Amino acid sequence: MAKKRKRAGALRTVSLYTGCGGLDFGFEAAGFETYVGVEFDRDSVETIKLNRNWPMICRDIHDVPSDEIMSTGGLKPGDVDMLIGGPPCQPFSKSSYWVHGDSRRLEDPRATTLHAYMRCVEDMLPEVFLLENVHGISYSGKEEGFELLMKLTEKINKKHKTNYQLSWKVLNAADYGVPQLRVRFFLVGHRDGGRFTFPAATHAPIPDADDSEAKKQLKALVLPTYVTAWDAIGGYKPTEDSLHIRGSWADLLPSIPEGENYLWHTNRKGGMPLFGWRTRYWSFLLKLAKRLPSWTIQSQPGASIGPFHWESRLLAAEEMARIQTFPHDLEFAGGRTSIQKQIGNAVPSLLAEVLARAIAEQFFGVGYENGPERAVKIQRPIPKPEKLRPVPVKFLDRVGEHPDHPGEGKGAASKKRLNATMQL
Repeated sequence: MAKKRKRAGALRTVSLYTGCGGLDFGFEAAGFETYVGVEFDRDSVETIKLNRNWPMICRDIHDVPSDEIMSTGGLKPGDVDMLIGGPPCQPFSKSSYWVHGDSRRLEDPRATTLHAYMRCVEDMLPEVFLLENVHGISYSGKEEGFELLMKLTEKINKKHKTNYQLSWKVLNAADYGVPQLRVRFFLVGHRDGGRFTFPAATHAPIPDADDSEAKKQLKALVLPTYVTAWDAIGGYKPTEDSLHIRGSWADLLPSIPEGENYLWHTNRKGGMPLFGWRTRYWSFLLKLAKRLPSWTIQSQPGASIGPFHWESRLLAAEEMARIQTFPHDLEFAGGRTSIQKQIGNAVPSLLAEVLARAIAEQFFGVGYENGPERAVKIQRPIPKPEKLRPVPVKFLDRVGEHPDHPGEGKGAASKKRLNATMQL
């Protein structure tokens, strides 16, 4: 079994697909030390350099030998206590299923990032590794990526006489005190046969005001409710020059209540019938509610894709970073689009810290006296929702009957894919 250590500060960590450091900030808060990171995006690397002195390799991981990664961190095979990283996950994402259907995801060139990650596991033989990905990688009947990770792990064990045992779980960050509904897949492997036990949820969903049964169940759990968007960013005054929303739908957002999206303006909600039910992406004109957690921060949103602030504006970079539970006052390199991509692609640092603490406790004998460093300070009371504005006149010509989405696999995009397949 794993050797025991008195403190996590001695644990040497290698970071792959570091991004702007979401995972690393969480492991840092738990006492781990990043010896070297690998990241292709130059702005992300510059962000790291602005805030930390971690040695960084700014190249595509496929072009960086494992020996170079280890030598940059002053390490050799077997020295690495912790390997962390979230390989880019587009082939396994929900949006990929929406756009491309059940295409063969392992044939997508972007899926080779899983091979690159596991190549580093084989070459470095870390005591523990953690891999983060979209939860689509473990979808029933579509788990090619997950099965690949299993097979590569078996190959490593056979070749190197290791005993990596894998534990995995799909986690919602809000269940652990992150003020954001963000669902992701996590895989933890231990070289000497230890089975990782994922920490139990520390928070519970906020029941609807009229849901008495949910309130009874919540009381029985003796758990605090989800941390809210107001807790994370309430009262924050952004310093960015312009957070105005652009695009043809921008003026409609003030007529949508907090916590709602375009569906408010359908025949099933309380607004005007301007759209058909479920005919747009969920995040179209999606607005935060003060009393609820944020929805997932998007890495590449369109002009009308939220979540937007309850004041009907864009979220400032600092607000997005706080929702992701990054350390406060981080400096970011790059323009607005790059910064949002950096933040949206990251793992919430508080969730990373919770997992890092559990790994340190279970495999390295580390104990903690206080609660997580990245925990959000609760702000109460929560103010009332913002007042709605009327629908602008320029949208009134849309009022009328709009057909609902016909169902999964029956929409216009699905028919287009089917017709293209039949022509092959």
